[in-house]
Amino acid sequence: MHVVLAGGGTAGHIEPALALADALRRQDPTVGITALGTERGLETRLVPERGYELALIPAVPLPRKPTPELITVPGRLRGTIKAAEQVLERTKADCVVGFGGYVALPGYLAAKRAGVPIVVHEANARPGLANKIGSRYAHGVAVSTPDSKLRGARYIGIPLRRTIATLDRARVRPEARATFGLDLNLPTLLVSGGSQGARHLNEVVQRVAPLLQRSGIQILHVVGPKNELPRVDNMPGMPPYIPVPYVDRMDLAYAAADMMLCRAGAMTVAELSAVGLPAAYVPLPIGNGEQRLNAQPVVNAGGGLLVDDAALTPEWVQGNVLPVLADPHRLYEMSRAAAEFGRRDADDLLVGMVYEAIAARRNA
Repeated sequence: MHVVLAGGGTAGHIEPALALADALRRQDPTVGITALGTERGLETRLVPERGYELALIPAVPLPRKPTPELITVPGRLRGTIKAAEQVLERTKADCVVGFGGYVALPGYLAAKRAGVPIVVHEANARPGLANKIGSRYAHGVAVSTPDSKLRGARYIGIPLRRTIATLDRARVRPEARATFGLDLNLPTLLVSGGSQGARHLNEVVQRVAPLLQRSGIQILHVVGPKNELPRVDNMPGMPPYIPVPYVDRMDLAYAAADMMLCRAGAMTVAELSAVGLPAAYVPLPIGNGEQRLNAQPVVNAGGGLLVDDAALTPEWVQGNVLPVLADPHRLYEMSRAAAEFGRRDADDLLVGMVYEAIAARRNA
């Protein structure tokens, strides 16, 4: 059996695809896996690092909304679809699983022309154009939120790395806090604006940090690799404020924390929900509003707070985040609510949908 994965460009598309690849290999170590990608995407680094084959095809950016530019897409796609068809033919693909991004639509259209079954996974609450089109031809459609608008979709969550999906925060906490130089017993706020950081979140946290420390809260702040680390003068006896440029073991960061202040990317929301870590979500103020939609279900379930970027101030953190961190019972209830909403088994469920699609095509 050979499965072709079509999800490139950003970590939000690539990581779920790689989590599925890992799950397929756990079930059948002999399965062949090839990931479609482009020269400009993160997949050029992430896919080979995980030991999977990467096949590059030309990039054809898609408009996020219907615009006059949309009519030029079919002409620009022809060469990319042909390149994707050649990959399917060379690998004798049994299924194409798409996650959105530049390579998803050519992957879907090539699969349709070649008679290869399609499975679509949509991570965001608001589907992208590629997955909207791909879902029309798919044997199965999986989504990350129960509020998805894709017809016939099955709610499974997002496939996650095993280090996250199997994380026991309480058991790992002593190791995690020691790793970052945090006190074992103090309430802990984790802050991150994503892989590149978020300037506004950084500025607010730096301003409110002294107040949080005086209130008995310690802070682990991932500022982003391109942002300047703040100068910190941790006074003796004060809870530590620890800024770091990046963290490559987010499982340990989640285990060390009691609450997180963060953006609301689909992967972030899925990971925090799966591990039961409550968060104050600050949706990215640009784009099509999908980050607010990503966070809204877990917030409605009681597993987080939601605040607009413009409303995030030191005063808001003091009035909303600090009371949660200072209340062990409320932390427990929010953590339980997040965990009950989260899904840890999306990778295995998606493997099942792949096998179902292949069996349906063979039976037909």
